[in-house]
Amino acid sequence: MSRPTALSSGVELDARGIRIEGTERVVLCASLFYFRLPREQWRARLEQVRDSGYTCVDVYLPWNFHELAPGRWSFEGRRDIAAFLDLAQETGLYVIARPGPYICSEWDGGALPAWLGLDPDLRVRQHEPRFLAQVTAWFDQVLPLLAERQYPANGPVIMVQLENELDFFDCEDRAGYLTALRDQALSHGITVPLIACSGQGDIEGATGDVPEVIPACNFYPDDDSPDIEPEVRRYAQVLAERDLPLLITETNRRHRTLRRLLASGASLIAPYLQSSGWNFGYTPSTGNWGDPGNFMSHGYDFGGYVSSIGAERPEYAQAQLLARVIDTLGSRLALAGSSVPRVPVTADFPTSSSPSARDLDGGGQLIAVPHLGTAATAPGTAVVNGVPVAVAADSCPLMLTDVPLRPWGHGGTLTLASADLVAAADGVLTFSSEVPLTVVLGGNRVEIPAPAVGVPERVTVEGLTLVALAPGDAVRLRATERDGTVRLADASPLPSAAPSVEVRDVRRRAAGAHEEPAGAHELPPALEALGVYRGRGTYRTTFDLAGVDELLLVGAADIVDLSVGGRVHPAIAGFGAAQRIDVREVGGRVGVEAVVEIWGHANFDDARLPALRLGALRGLGSLWTVRGVTDVSALWTVHGHWAGLPAPVRGLGGWSSTRVGIPVTYRREIRSATASALHLRGVVEPVRVSVDDGEPRTVHREDPWVLLPAGTHRVSVTLPHHPSGGGLRAELLGLEPVTGWTCAVQNDDVLTRFAAEADPADPERYDIRLPLALEPGEEAWLDVDLSHLPPSDKGFAVRPTGTQIRVTGWAAGECLGRIWADGRPAFSGGDSNILWIPPGWSGLTLLVRGTAGPGNPELRTLRLEYPDD
Repeated sequence: MSRPTALSSGVELDARGIRIEGTERVVLCASLFYFRLPREQWRARLEQVRDSGYTCVDVYLPWNFHELAPGRWSFEGRRDIAAFLDLAQETGLYVIARPGPYICSEWDGGALPAWLGLDPDLRVRQHEPRFLAQVTAWFDQVLPLLAERQYPANGPVIMVQLENELDFFDCEDRAGYLTALRDQALSHGITVPLIACSGQGDIEGATGDVPEVIPACNFYPDDDSPDIEPEVRRYAQVLAERDLPLLITETNRRHRTLRRLLASGASLIAPYLQSSGWNFGYTPSTGNWGDPGNFMSHGYDFGGYVSSIGAERPEYAQAQLLARVIDTLGSRLALAGSSVPRVPVTADFPTSSSPSARDLDGGGQLIAVPHLGTAATAPGTAVVNGVPVAVAADSCPLMLTDVPLRPWGHGGTLTLASADLVAAADGVLTFSSEVPLTVVLGGNRVEIPAPAVGVPERVTVEGLTLVALAPGDAVRLRATERDGTVRLADASPLPSAAPSVEVRDVRRRAAGAHEEPAGAHELPPALEALGVYRGRGTYRTTFDLAGVDELLLVGAADIVDLSVGGRVHPAIAGFGAAQRIDVREVGGRVGVEAVVEIWGHANFDDARLPALRLGALRGLGSLWTVRGVTDVSALWTVHGHWAGLPAPVRGLGGWSSTRVGIPVTYRREIRSATASALHLRGVVEPVRVSVDDGEPRTVHREDPWVLLPAGTHRVSVTLPHHPSGGGLRAELLGLEPVTGWTCAVQNDDVLTRFAAEADPADPERYDIRLPLALEPGEEAWLDVDLSHLPPSDKGFAVRPTGTQIRVTGWAAGECLGRIWADGRPAFSGGDSNILWIPPGWSGLTLLVRGTAGPGNPELRTLRLEYPDD
């Protein structure tokens, strides 16, 4: 293959690292997303990243945040990409721009517009003309904004990422797809390096090995693993053989781990989501986080060094310390190759199975010695080249060995320093350590006590002044004088937490938001087909339930509140999996109403559930009456292993063999006068099912159903022989479709407009006092007066509590987000039980919906908290 190369620009990449206008740099980069923050907070958050010592931010640019409907674009207000990039430049930060087209990021649909799924011939993330035509429309909008703001001419953009972790996705023509994206970037004048990140180490899978597309790596190891270093060094070596640096575009946030990555050869280290934010409105995703169907919360926070409200966590100081080490070593570290220690290193504490080192330019090594014990563990002892040194638990000191000191005003060699070097100049070395520090200079070994906060330790040896600071002082270091006197910045005041306020009195609106008619339909259409890309819709029909004991709902997503004959069923959030619904308590001709809410489109491609496939549509799916259930577990012929002719007849899964794990195929004819559903009960491992010798499909435990049209069909089920896997049963449900639907919709714009119509003088509003009891399916719109509350520079957290309710909140004319307070599926992200009102945002309107479940729907309390983290 031809080696990817950076185009001529102010940014150059090769095996020695990153050069920006000729200066070698190790780049620390924090994720910071403009679309997850109020615009008025952009500058403060950018300055916070800069003050952490990080020099760069990476930012996704979500396509569907800017194309609100087909051909309707918005780049104003919180969508003003150009303003955000200009602020980054003013702040002194570089930017890695990530315009997708797919971004993942736990964002609605991974940023792919919802309407793409309406075209059955369009195939997302493929080298396919319909999809690429849509991508071209997006790139035509966004790439000129990036090209105008490239470094060094007019802006901060030093790299542009194409796609995102494509190696997770089944792209059929990776080279063709990445070539098409590359060519579009080049045609729009992108001259900074084009990169593509691998999510699981498959470099070719992420880049297609396309020239001028530079591979980057995402690492998400177990922070306590002893084996991080050899894995990362392998990629550093693989890339060095291509004359490229190791760019780590995503990784964990813990600086103990980041130090290990630095020592293993990384030139760019970009922990994902150091600066947290919020999924406003209807933008969270649904996706695969362990169990399929996990919901992403309004809070978007995985414990980075800045919380969602902007509070600095302990890792923020760790960032400042690491940045000081990188700055102090400068080009000596930036040009350093990945290696292993040249001197023996042992430890009496859990540590790396194979420590990493950097061969510093000009001589010597930087060695990472991680202590993988918890913070409560006692300090341990490492022995470096025969010298015992103290190492604090839950730390990773970057030790220096055999480093010439001439660049720092001394003619000797630093044989060993057991702690972080945070400043060096004019014959003075300043270290940061929370345990005793060992320095070996020539033939002299010096032991310096652990410094206390505010009490530096000083030693002079061979004309060199050694200063040791407590880590808290090291992050405030301004300068060290020649005599060892240190000057520190003033300590930041600790935040004070204000008491929370419980709200009891609210105003309730007499009517709900207007719903827009969306026509009559024989079968339920997808919400996207009705023009709802975010929001909800209502499906209504009537039909006869005589002789019907159950219904089958197929393909419904995301949240379905189903009422049959006035009986509201518990909310369904099965993400397309078939659901059996008991209707024995209802009979005769009944009305059906289904309110379907889009929580978010899938951000990953999870084949186990239909609605979690990337590009899958939302809506009611299809509803069927079940007209009969037949057990079809017997009379399957066996094919495979040594089964001969005539084929043996066994029960499904009943063949016995010593060839455990080898696939066996079972076949039988299935007849039904109506449409039917084959239900495979007891599926453990995925099985392959084909109908009439057609293309096999995979059936999973999460959705073990196959729909069949009326008629006679030859069904084949292939599964690995698994004698201890339990019994597999099959039943056939005869079905008739429920038809004659009328639809109405409320997209996010409709709901937001109604929420903004808060008029305290409106006579149709009336005062109520919490708690508020609701019926299942009943909704209440509540206006909450916040004018009497003292202001907060961190905003307010709104924490509703209750049983069987979902709550959506609005403030300042924008949807904040949603909470599901009880009887809900799994959630990920930040605190899933709060809504956040940014500082300066006025008013609060809540939509509270009662749901069916074990308890009666009730909004019990509404607490406004002044967050300090």
